Amino acid sequence: MEPKNPLMILVAGPYRSGTNDDSALFQKNVDHMKEIALEIYKSGHLPVLGEWFALPLIETAGSKEMGDDIWNELFHPVAVRLISKCDVVLRIGGPSKGADYMIDMGREQGKRIAFTLDEI
Repeated sequence: MEPKNPLMILVAGPYRSGTNDDSALFQKNVDHMKEIALEIYKSGHLPVLGEWFALPLIETAGSKEMGDDIWNELFHPVAVRLISKCDVVLRIGGPSKGADYMIDMGREQGKRIAFTLDEI
């Protein structure tokens, strides 16, 4: 049964952390976030990943490599803006300064913070 008031939930997990900039490991991290997003969706809520918004913008803006000025101008700031539209920030996965930053920004914006699906 779907909830009466579905929540928009930002899934915050490692993207680049622990990958040594290996694109296969980036994909593994994103795939994990997408799997969690699907579980969130099946529970009646709307999941979002900052990567879904940031990566196309980064590409369109002409970024040449991860960590260049364009990348840094958009990657985390896009997710921070997205948090303002979300009800919950869900922190998943292993160590990640970026995901931890999303939790800090969520708290600063007064958002609910969760660390497991059961907390949603």
